[in-house]
Amino acid sequence: MSLEPSANEVLSSKGRSFYWARHFLGSRHAERATRLYAFCRYLDDLADESSSPHEARSKIEAAREDVLSGESADASLSDGLALARECGISKEPILELINGIASDLEEVRIGDVDELIRYCYRVAGTVGLMMCRVLDVSSPAAYPHAVDLGIAMQLTNICRDVLEDGAMGRRYLPWTLVGDLSSQELINPSSAVCAKIASGVLELLRLSEDYYRSGEEGLSYLPLRARGAILIASRVYRGIGLDLISRKGDCWSRRAMVSSHQKAIITVSALASLALKGSRKGSRERSFWSATCAHRSELHIALAGLEIAP
Repeated sequence: MSLEPSANEVLSSKGRSFYWARHFLGSRHAERATRLYAFCRYLDDLADESSSPHEARSKIEAAREDVLSGESADASLSDGLALARECGISKEPILELINGIASDLEEVRIGDVDELIRYCYRVAGTVGLMMCRVLDVSSPAAYPHAVDLGIAMQLTNICRDVLEDGAMGRRYLPWTLVGDLSSQELINPSSAVCAKIASGVLELLRLSEDYYRSGEEGLSYLPLRARGAILIASRVYRGIGLDLISRKGDCWSRRAMVSSHQKAIITVSALASLALKGSRKGSRERSFWSATCAHRSELHIALAGLEIAP
C-alpha cells in the first residue's frame, strides 16, 4: 500500500526555493504555508501526472466538485479544504486556480502578454491571495501585491521551462513576442528560433521585474517575521531569472537554477540590505517596514473583471 507524501516532503522535493524560505517563518505560519503549497501542488499535478488527458480532466472536475462541496475523501484535498476553513480562504481563488490548471489540458498557445498575465494570475496570483490568509494578513491593500508576486514567479517559471512545456504541447511565450512556434520548434530550436525564444524570454523577465517590485512593495502588510521569509523567497526565485539573463535568455542549454550556495548569498544580501538601506527614502527595502506607495493599477489592466480577494 502506498502512502501519500507528507506536505513537508512535497515542499522539500518540489518547491526547494519555498522550502528554503520557509525556515524563516514562525512555526505556525511555516506549517500552514507548507500545507498550502502541498495542496496547490497536488491540484497542479492532476494535470501533469495523470496517465491521459481524459483521466486528468476527470480528476480535475472531481476536485472542483469537492471544493464546491467543501469536503473530499481524498486525503490531500481534504487537508487543503481543512486549511481553507482554518484560515478563512474562500472558494473563489481555489476555483480560479483549478480553471488555470484545467486550461493546461488543451494545446496551449498564448496569444499576447495580457492573456499570459491572466493565466499567471489563475495559476499563481491566486496562490498569493491564499497565502495572505495563511499568514494572517488583515489589510485588503496587500492583496494586489500578493497577486503580483505570484505573477512574477510564474513568469520566471515560464521562462525557465520553455523546453519542458514544449514537450507537453504548451507554448506560454506569447505569439506577439515569438510568433506561432510549434512544440517541435520549442523542443529542437534552430538557431533562428533560439534567437526568437531568447528575445521573448528576456522580454518576459523584464516584465517580471515590475511584478517582483510590486510584490516587495507589499511586504509591510505582512506580520514582521513573515516579511523576511517572503522577501527571501522573492529574491531567490528572482535569481532564476537573473541566471537566464546572464545567459542572454538561453533556456535550452541547461535548466536555470539557484544553487544552495547562491541561496545563502541571496539570503544574507537580502537581510543585510534591510539594515543598510531600510531608512533610505524611496528605497524598495523601506517598503519592508512601512507602506510607501499605492499599488500600480496598470499592472492589473489585464485582470479587469476578476475578483482580487482571498
